Amino acid sequence: MPSATPELISPRSPRVSAARRLAKRNFRGKERLFLAEGPQAVREAAAHRADGDATLVELFATVEAAERYADIIGEARTAGARVHLADEQVIEDISTTVTPQGLVGICRFLDTPFEEILAARPKLVAVLAHVRDPGNAGTVLRCADAVGAEAVVLTDASVDLYNPKAVRASVGSLFHLPVAVGVPVEQAVAGLKAAGVRILAADGAGDDDLDDELDKGTMGGPTAWVFGNEAWGLPEETRNLADAVVRVPIHGKAESLNLATAAAVCLYASARAQRASGGCRSVTES
Repeated sequence: MPSATPELISPRSPRVSAARRLAKRNFRGKERLFLAEGPQAVREAAAHRADGDATLVELFATVEAAERYADIIGEARTAGARVHLADEQVIEDISTTVTPQGLVGICRFLDTPFEEILAARPKLVAVLAHVRDPGNAGTVLRCADAVGAEAVVLTDASVDLYNPKAVRASVGSLFHLPVAVGVPVEQAVAGLKAAGVRILAADGAGDDDLDDELDKGTMGGPTAWVFGNEAWGLPEETRNLADAVVRVPIHGKAESLNLATAAAVCLYASARAQRASGGCRSVTES
């Protein structure tokens, strides 16, 4: 049973100041640490290990949250994380949300080298090219996790993977599948093509219709979907890199779909095609 008295009560504490700085990208990059807020993210972080090291290194919790989520506190301690009971004002000071849930973890960076993703011969990959909104990035990552994709790639023109809003929007999926960051889009496409992956660019003005692709039976093989900026889509030079530029059909009167919704439709279409009878489950299978 946790103590009724928090040990950290001042927002000016060195530990609190160090955690608060991780809300800024330059400090995250320097320390190679990021914030994970809320019970779901902290639980997943406590269970995650990379190269033998625990991902969660430190956890701040209010007394109330420590009592409510005693199992998460136990998992964090088992993982070797330092656990601090903190005053509610301290948690509010560290948190980047309007209504903190009483748990804020500090985690090690966990991105995967792009070469390792290619070596694993993935059959379904989401490539985020020019995606600037962190909420969209995190939601697409969550969709990729849900469909069983093997990896996500964020190009060097996309948002920071460890932006607190992106981490929250992933709802723990950040800790479930390999993610490569900072890969130039040309390198990403060339590497995936060399690994036997077909490249489909998702664009509302695409020449090919997703329904037609499914009807033709062309989506059962290894596939990488390239998603662009919600406001202006993919630039022409990026579309030209793809094997096909595919639009999600609009059968009703909606003007368009937002990025995360379109990504979910595309990824689920590929996942279904790959799981159908005769679908290619691995690039090594005939």
